[in-house]
Amino acid sequence: MRRRLYFVLPNADSARKVHNELLLTRIEEHRMHVVARDGTNLTDLPEAGLLQKSDLVHGIQMGIMIGGATGVLFGALAGWMGYLVDGLEGLAILGTALAGAFIGAFASSMIAINVPNTRHKEFQDSIDRGNVLFLVEVPVGR
Repeated sequence: MRRRLYFVLPNADSARKVHNELLLTRIEEHRMHVVARDGTNLTDLPEAGLLQKSDLVHGIQMGIMIGGATGVLFGALAGWMGYLVDGLEGLAILGTALAGAFIGAFASSMIAINVPNTRHKEFQDSIDRGNVLFLVEVPVGR
């Protein structure tokens, strides 16, 4: 299990120094991510990807839960109204739940990919002022 640590650094040069120090302590580069305002020179730094910059993971999780619950609701409603084949109501409700979860995950991911990561909200003012947000994923014991 890993824990994500957030550090606000004054500029990209400081981020490069921290990056090099973390590499010397044997933290893999793919476990480090840097977020900065547009136009900041992030050469030689592991820039944050889509999963770190957007709210995609949270959006998919919410879409699966809400879509699955909606699918169960519509499946149960269809069974209660008599639209399902006798004896296959449970299978039909399971099918509508899975379909709802899939559709919910897809629809919410299309929205969440354009939403900034809510975990970075408290750091956004610092990023806008020119500071650099450095994310590091380390084992819980470190």
